[in-house]
Amino acid sequence: MKIIIAGGSGHVGTFLARALDEEGHQVIVLSRRTFAAPWRVVPWDGRTLGPWKEQLERADVVINLAGRSVNCRYGARNRAEIMNSRVDSTRVIGQAILRARRPPPLWLQASTATIYEHRFDAANTEATGILGGAEPNAPDTWRFSIDVANAWENAAREEAATNGSRLVLLRTAIVMSPDRGGAFEALLRLVRLGLGGANGSGRQFISWMHETDFVRAVRWLMAEEAIHGPVILAAPNPLPNAEFMRELRRAWGVRVGLPSPGWLLEIGAFFLRTETELILKSRRVAPDLLLKNGFTFQFPTWPEAARDLCEKWRNLTTRRAGNSRDSSSPAQAARELRRLNQQ
Repeated sequence: MKIIIAGGSGHVGTFLARALDEEGHQVIVLSRRTFAAPWRVVPWDGRTLGPWKEQLERADVVINLAGRSVNCRYGARNRAEIMNSRVDSTRVIGQAILRARRPPPLWLQASTATIYEHRFDAANTEATGILGGAEPNAPDTWRFSIDVANAWENAAREEAATNGSRLVLLRTAIVMSPDRGGAFEALLRLVRLGLGGANGSGRQFISWMHETDFVRAVRWLMAEEAIHGPVILAAPNPLPNAEFMRELRRAWGVRVGLPSPGWLLEIGAFFLRTETELILKSRRVAPDLLLKNGFTFQFPTWPEAARDLCEKWRNLTTRRAGNSRDSSSPAQAARELRRLNQQ
């Protein structure tokens, strides 16, 4: 298959491109920066039509993951960049599909499970989920994230209504990968430093997905032609933060982790230039559409996923230490992860 990944130089885009490339697909990444990789990298600005649009001709699918990282403080400038990078890239992808002579029939568009309400009582699903933004006493930063998610999805819907592609909105939970720069590495760092206890109250739910199942779900959505609209990408077993961190400590082999109360997290987030929403909001979602249509998870529960990720992180770190000169390049990372997956 010919697969276009817009914004494919980020954390999720890199391991997705690597997996699809290893399966023998023709992978083309659209990126604001050029870099060496086993797949083709084509420059774009994420805002305007340019020569890159020719890559969509005869493509089987375009996957848009573009958007500024939300791991930052939500000041006015960052808010504008977070919003505009998502909406602008989505609209220009839609315009490129419309102008293509032989456009891709499938458009997989990134979204986020953060679009749902902060809740503890029941899991949000595609059919019964409550969209967030109206929760009492919710911080302004939480409402901003939901505003971004709605604007992101609305832009895709408007463009797809014009270009006629099959649009799937990927309402994705936190994807866990042993690669550098992801959420798993950040959480594991806390455990390794002895700080891997409950965050805040510890009651807030964490919805997550192993990278292997994320790739498998993307591949499954390519084949399931009847599926369209919002799809939750998350493991079927979310769990409270305190339990999540306990299982991660157990997988790493650490018995005790100091808890982090909410006030301490606020101070830490300020100095680390990030937001506590990323860890304190209760994201409880369930992938009903995947399950009801026959998708099976390789890692449905967190304990087994955590053990696998810890083992791969250890092995990957050991190999990086032995070959540090170019270990940060996607090409080297692809070779290392290929060896790990074959073990």
